[in-house]
Amino acid sequence: MEDIHVLVIDDSPDDALLIVRQLKKAGLAVSHMRADTAAGVAAALDERVPDVVISDYNMPGFRAEDALEQIRACDADIPFILVSGQMGEEMAAALMRAGVRDFVLKDRLPRLGPAVQRELREAGDRRQRRRAEAALRDSEERFRLLAEHAQDIIFRYRGVPEPAMEYLSPAVESVTGYRPEQFYDDPGLIFRIIEPEDRPVIEQSWRSPHPGTLTVRWHRSSGEVVWTEQRAVAILDDEGRPVAVEGILRDITERVTAEQERAELERQLRQAERLDSLGQLAGGIAHDFNNLLAVIAGYADMLNEELAPEHPGRADLDGIKQAAVRGSGLTRQLLIFSRLEPSQPEVLDVNAVVTDMQRLLSRTLGEDIEVTTSLAPRLPAVTMDRSKLEQVLMNALVNSRAAMPAGGKLSIVTGVAYGAEVPTVNLTITDTGCGMTPEVAARAFEPFYTTKGRGQGTGLGLSTAYGTVTEAGGTISLESRPGVGTTLRVGLPASTAAVPESTSVPGARASGSGEWILVVEDEDAVRDIVCRTLVKAGYRVHAAGDPQQALKMCVDESFVVDALLTDIIMPGMSGTRLAAELRHTRPDLPVLFMSGYTNGPTPGGHELPEDAPLIRKPFETDTLLRELHQLLSRDTPSN
Repeated sequence: MEDIHVLVIDDSPDDALLIVRQLKKAGLAVSHMRADTAAGVAAALDERVPDVVISDYNMPGFRAEDALEQIRACDADIPFILVSGQMGEEMAAALMRAGVRDFVLKDRLPRLGPAVQRELREAGDRRQRRRAEAALRDSEERFRLLAEHAQDIIFRYRGVPEPAMEYLSPAVESVTGYRPEQFYDDPGLIFRIIEPEDRPVIEQSWRSPHPGTLTVRWHRSSGEVVWTEQRAVAILDDEGRPVAVEGILRDITERVTAEQERAELERQLRQAERLDSLGQLAGGIAHDFNNLLAVIAGYADMLNEELAPEHPGRADLDGIKQAAVRGSGLTRQLLIFSRLEPSQPEVLDVNAVVTDMQRLLSRTLGEDIEVTTSLAPRLPAVTMDRSKLEQVLMNALVNSRAAMPAGGKLSIVTGVAYGAEVPTVNLTITDTGCGMTPEVAARAFEPFYTTKGRGQGTGLGLSTAYGTVTEAGGTISLESRPGVGTTLRVGLPASTAAVPESTSVPGARASGSGEWILVVEDEDAVRDIVCRTLVKAGYRVHAAGDPQQALKMCVDESFVVDALLTDIIMPGMSGTRLAAELRHTRPDLPVLFMSGYTNGPTPGGHELPEDAPLIRKPFETDTLLRELHQLLSRDTPSN
């Protein structure tokens, strides 16, 4: 056993030695000092702090109470044992309250050794407990500082015997808008502010021995939704049953919002990629369709010229030609959609556009939709691409039709407002469909946003209409009420120009004087129509089904060519490349291009010079002959 240092407070040196001898007899290794005055005790404490103090009670001029006070001032944990011949019970009780650990009568000194050993053990336990308590207080203080300054919510929730929120860090107020005290006073509040769909999940988690990690939505006091991530552990009783749960709740609203926005952007990107592919497909379809329309319109023109003016078949041929014109307009909308066709603003009468689409509207909407129109008289003109205005109207009507699956009423109203500096031409479309909630209506013009089922819509109708109208300098707005219907209002700035009147006065058709025209077209029917038309107009024709054949024809320098009329998109070589090749040997060769695409960029990079003459299929016979005549009449051939 380690050596213990004993301070013996006794006025008798013999009694002090007796006490030390008794301790050694009990097996203790002892060093000691003796004192019998307050000064002696102070000196002994300065020299060495004792492990135990053994004091006599009855000493002349120095009381045991005073000695006890000195010892406790030095170290309250030093055991203080009294050795006395006799003592009253009241005095013994008072001294015990003051801090005396034990009493040993002088006639029972053998008890002293065991008493000292016990008190030393208990003193050691007290010191260890005090150190543990100090460490715990320090740890709790550090935890308090951490919890009170943490951005995450630190919590402890007790489930049994009665539910109670035992701790919530101050961060809960910044996340939920509620103070910790509100949760302490109302244990059910924590569950009431959870998103109802998430409530069973959190309740099950907090009753589980393994609550783990999960994501929960909360409603702030202001009504906003907050996303949190829970990381928690269960507190178990002796039988392994969960009685409480404690953990951390982290606000991840920004992260979730960013993930949702990224997912939405990825979805829009996929949609855009699909639409880009669709646009390329639409462009190809439009090109082939325009070739067919060119054949239809061309043969109709040729037959029309063969019939007498009074022949009843001319009306049918005019109908065929009008259908081809309408088909050309539809293909142009496809080209605009695929961005292969630039806008071509023109002065328009909105009433005329609505009227021209009347028959198409009735077929599109069906018999169960009652359509009424109210067109304002003397409506000012607007400047806009006709196809785009028709597309705005069609998009609005398709949405209205989808909102009225069981039928309903739809009205189209035009009007003019003169309040602003520039008058505004208004187009209002109202339906009696299912309507939209304010949240849906607020997003109606967002690209790719749709409430239709999968495969029933792209979410581009209204967003395209918005872009089209704003591009024209106008405004577009939407009002809707669930169960009542929807009203779409379009406002376009009035044009100062008047709608040009139709001036289809017959005149002399342009004709040739025996010039040789090299016609290069890979579509047999289109080539046949063009060649027959040119021959009939007084031209002579060389026909080639592809650029390679045309090049072979022109190898012979004696081969006469006064002008080249060529398609642009052909297998093996484009019309622009053919023209460039021929001009190596015939630099002044006039060239007139024709295409089913556009007068702008064409797929495959077949760019035209900016001033290159171009006619777009399907073209009128008069247009072809006029453009060719002008080309040949120029003093300087065009590039």
